Amino acid sequence: MKIPKRLIPLYEDGVIDEVISQLMSGKEATVYVVASGDDIRCAKVYKDADKRSFKQAVTYVEGRKSKNSRRARAMEKGSKFGKKQQEEAWHNAEVDALYKLDAAGVRVPKPYGCFDGVLLMELVCDDEGSVAPRLNDVGFDEEQALEDHATMMEYVKRMLCAGIVHGDLSEFNVLVDDYGPVIIDLPQAVDAAANMHAKSMLERDVKNMRDYYGQYAPSLLKTSYAKEMWALYEEGKLLPDTPLTGLFEEDSSSADVDSVLEEIKAALLEEQEKQERMNADEDEF
Repeated sequence: MKIPKRLIPLYEDGVIDEVISQLMSGKEATVYVVASGDDIRCAKVYKDADKRSFKQAVTYVEGRKSKNSRRARAMEKGSKFGKKQQEEAWHNAEVDALYKLDAAGVRVPKPYGCFDGVLLMELVCDDEGSVAPRLNDVGFDEEQALEDHATMMEYVKRMLCAGIVHGDLSEFNVLVDDYGPVIIDLPQAVDAAANMHAKSMLERDVKNMRDYYGQYAPSLLKTSYAKEMWALYEEGKLLPDTPLTGLFEEDSSSADVDSVLEEIKAALLEEQEKQERMNADEDEF
């Protein structure tokens, strides 16, 4: 096929040798199957910010820091240079996450680098060489659903141990090959420690997985893996080899509302008395 404009520099530099076909076009990128030497890979071409339906919401970029002070100031001001840096940071976030998660034992496509808004990475295929389907196109019996869900919870746990929450995990962002699930699409991945929305995103990610696999294994619908993982994470007890049960007992102790109200009243009274003393002092002068 004709080489898309954004892939021409990679072709001219010898990074890719041929564009075989377009694999898919989504809310944030268009993915192509490409040849690179003897290997078949995929090239993810990110769409420009104004053409993406998935925006760089502040909830996702919160906590991401730039080591370059000039770059950070430009990004804050929203200048032309700053917007370009924001785009690069958005693209690099996925590359960084892929490398980190691959090292952490999470199955993700192997990355080969990001070149001016084009992410080159492994093409996930089955044993026959066909492109692996997305999870939403795969059906399960109960036993397989339980097994794959357990694998996904292991991956989510390892991601959290690596300080990462996917943030948009669903049956549309998981591929399934002959060896099980593979997590994809990570440009919106968030810093678990620095992003105040990380906990709610983790809960949503886990709920999406629970609900999908729960169609085939209803017992999963009663599990609470996200709460269990986050509680262990906050206590500093979550490790890659920490066993998970899916069970979590909510803290049933309720706050003593009356005592809280009394403390508030006491504080207000103290402030009122302080203000009256200050006014009295001023009157004396």
